[in-house]
Amino acid sequence: MIHIRKASLEDLPLIHEMASVVFPHTYAKILSPEQLDYMMEWMYSIPNLQKQITEENHIYYLAYEDDQPVGYVSIQPEGKDVFHLHKIYVLPDQQGKHYGQALFIKAIEAIKEIHPEPCQMRLNVNRNNKALTFYEHMGMKMIDQGDFPIGHGYYMNDYIMGLDI
Repeated sequence: MIHIRKASLEDLPLIHEMASVVFPHTYAKILSPEQLDYMMEWMYSIPNLQKQITEENHIYYLAYEDDQPVGYVSIQPEGKDVFHLHKIYVLPDQQGKHYGQALFIKAIEAIKEIHPEPCQMRLNVNRNNKALTFYEHMGMKMIDQGDFPIGHGYYMNDYIMGLDI
């Protein structure tokens, strides 16, 4: 039975551990090993995860099947009536079991709790990420695209997708 709960600072090592499995698996054929290493440090080091939660208002949720962690999602307020879905990942051996859908729905529920008025959830997704079809299936629409510098000469080459909620 799937269970999703809000993460706390004590969960940062678990998020880091899951990311160290799922992030390289997701992007190994898309990004260079050097960019993967850079992005893992930039997004998933314990100090950077802590900064996301304590200073940048990211909210993480963890999904479990029984007592086993299977994935995570994070959202962040991003201006008036806009929230950003920053991360939604399911461990490779747990994909295809609807955990991603459950995490996506949890993100929407959490946004509605925080902001009951109509708003939009946005997501950046790499233009070569096979998860693009998942987001389209969940009702997201492409609203823009861009090449976003992230430092050290690296870019995120993304579509920006949106969902009115």
